[in-house]
Amino acid sequence: MRQYVGVIRLYGLMFLVDMALIVIALIDCLSTDEYAVRNLPKAVWVLLILLFSPVGPIVWFVAGRPEKARGGAAGIWRAGSGFPEYERPRPRPIGPDDDPDFLRKLSRAEDEEMLRKWEADLRRREEELRRREKESGS
Repeated sequence: MRQYVGVIRLYGLMFLVDMALIVIALIDCLSTDEYAVRNLPKAVWVLLILLFSPVGPIVWFVAGRPEKARGGAAGIWRAGSGFPEYERPRPRPIGPDDDPDFLRKLSRAEDEEMLRKWEADLRRREEELRRREKESGS
């Protein structure tokens, strides 16, 4: 009987480890965004974790979990360490329709041109009215 106690404890321990692995993998899988899951859809991973214990959770951690962000060839940038020249942020060229200064100048130029046309039309009409008044008054 004493020999069975050790085996029961070992199986109990393995059962607890298996349950912990399933719970951790299931929580990790369910809390991961759908777009970040690798290789299979999220629902398939949940089924694999639940149905194929302990292989399913292990496979989730190896092949399904999103990869962590890694540093590039130059390593991870740290504050105060500056930028390597090829990684230095540069201002992007802005298209004319996205540049507020260009649009402001453009609208001013259009407005000034329209105002000149209106003023010229107004002068022409005023002169026409004066001529008609002189012709009808004389």
